[in-house]
Amino acid sequence: MGSPGTDRWAALDFAPPDPGIEETEAPVLLDYLTDGRAALITLNRPHADNAISTEMGALLTEVVEEVAVRTAVRVVILTGAGDRAFSVGSDLRQRKAMTKEDWLRQRQAFDRTLYTVRQLRKPIFAVVNGIAYGGGCELAQSTDFIIASTNATFGQPEAMLGLAAGGGSPALLPRLLPRGKAMQMLMTGDPVSAREAYRLGLVNELHDPGQLMGAARQIAARIAGNSPTAVQAVKRAVQLGEGQPIEHAIAIMMDAHWRSAVHPDRVEGIGAFNEDREPTFSESDF
Repeated sequence: MGSPGTDRWAALDFAPPDPGIEETEAPVLLDYLTDGRAALITLNRPHADNAISTEMGALLTEVVEEVAVRTAVRVVILTGAGDRAFSVGSDLRQRKAMTKEDWLRQRQAFDRTLYTVRQLRKPIFAVVNGIAYGGGCELAQSTDFIIASTNATFGQPEAMLGLAAGGGSPALLPRLLPRGKAMQMLMTGDPVSAREAYRLGLVNELHDPGQLMGAARQIAARIAGNSPTAVQAVKRAVQLGEGQPIEHAIAIMMDAHWRSAVHPDRVEGIGAFNEDREPTFSESDF
């Protein structure tokens, strides 16, 4: 494993790494860069439209688990290398030579990857630059929210290949889209454009391809500048309260609220507001 050079960090507008901070990088399959508070994870197989191989899936799980325990990291950006694809999902060419047992073993590993992304307590959002199909679309859905380029497309073509979608979309899409539209996507395999995904609420923001990563960095900086304890508390309240009866959801919210209310970040945040200065929040112990 090597270390990225200063020019590469500058090109991404991430600061060069602090010598005291380790980096994890697998140049062939996955890039992981951090400026300390924000981490950038890039699926790095642009020649294969960032199709997820067994090895890439394992590395993604490893990196997300690493991010989870790095208290300095406050927000994660997940994207794909190049401007053609975020990811087209599982590498079907690799699966061609698999036995049934190999395929099931890989399926279990991918389930762990997606679960690890969904369960990350820190905020993580997807930056979709091109095609997000199949498991790639499901990976994006597994994050907290999505921003996309105007040339992005989203699709679940599994039914066209004789397979029921199994990476989360039958559960996630009806929560993100009108139920009928989700069903249509899953049943027909027809993709939706970036503008349609934005109109329906699957995507939060649309940007020209050349401006997409700049917009992502701005969002990450805004999140990273807030109290990580408060951000993680509200994320957990949303996740645990979703689908619950309203009073149960509010009880979950209030538990998270009171835990943040007695944290030193609350004193620092209100003090900074009254003193007209930028707050200095502690690393999260939520």
